[in-house]
Amino acid sequence: MSNVNEEQVHNEEEFNGEERMEWTVAAEHKKERVDKYITDALEDVSRSQVQLWIGDGAVTVNGAIVKANAKLSEGDQIVLHIPEPAAVEIIAEDIPLEVVYEDSDLIVINKQRGLVVHPAPGHTSGTLVNALMYHCKDLSGINGELRPGIVHRIDKDTSGLIMAAKNDHAHASLAAQLKEHSVNRRYIALVHGHLSHDQGTIDAPIGRDTNDRKMYTVTERNSKHAVTHFTVTERINDYTLLELKLETGRTHQIRVHMKFIGHPLVGDPTYGRNKGIKMNGQALHAATLGFVHPSTGEYMEFSAPIPQDMEDVLASLRSR
Repeated sequence: MSNVNEEQVHNEEEFNGEERMEWTVAAEHKKERVDKYITDALEDVSRSQVQLWIGDGAVTVNGAIVKANAKLSEGDQIVLHIPEPAAVEIIAEDIPLEVVYEDSDLIVINKQRGLVVHPAPGHTSGTLVNALMYHCKDLSGINGELRPGIVHRIDKDTSGLIMAAKNDHAHASLAAQLKEHSVNRRYIALVHGHLSHDQGTIDAPIGRDTNDRKMYTVTERNSKHAVTHFTVTERINDYTLLELKLETGRTHQIRVHMKFIGHPLVGDPTYGRNKGIKMNGQALHAATLGFVHPSTGEYMEFSAPIPQDMEDVLASLRSR
């Protein structure tokens, strides 16, 4: 059973240092290679990177340094000490961006579906950060070399508004607002089924799924408080269009909460249903982003229309 300390796992608001991670091996993972186990447990980290860490002695099983092909047993205690990142150069790339707002402190982007927000070890190109490096030149350094400017994130296959900071003062201000839950973040989602209530609140803690370490689930164990508010905007055949407001910002929060109440997102490859409408990713769009400007103190709010693929799906459903 996974025993990850969730305070050390990235979520949409926080990027805490992952200097040490621990797992306890469940029965279903006995005889699995240790490099595969760790790769499956970590997001955005390649197996080759994990093997390099193992080769450098950064991984122990029951206190002993192991080889990458070591087979695990039930109850084994795995500890990974993630080394300080070596100096890396993030290459600026001319990736098209839809800039909604920009000044000397920050930039707001309407991110396209399919774009990963930040690089990871062994995967340092083709991300929003690479595009921002090309567009902005200067980004805050608080989150280190792999995540310059990144204050929060949205999933690769979620479209919509995301902000980045150009200096450390702006970064600290925006990060504090996220921590205080004062940033106004509203999403539009298309889900399976008819919700019986026109509006409601899902207050359910989220943590790692012990059966699949790349997934999250509603659980009391090693979890974090998570609250999502929803309002029904339209019911179309056997689907419901929602506006959702995040009170907290946990990894996969909306996707996990909607699955929890029996209405998974359309097109969600991880938490959805393998039937009905086909989309390249979940029908989830970060439509509204509001915050206090770090220098002027003025409240600013931005909106972005849903992407064309979601529009096409809605038009098709309405025509039936």
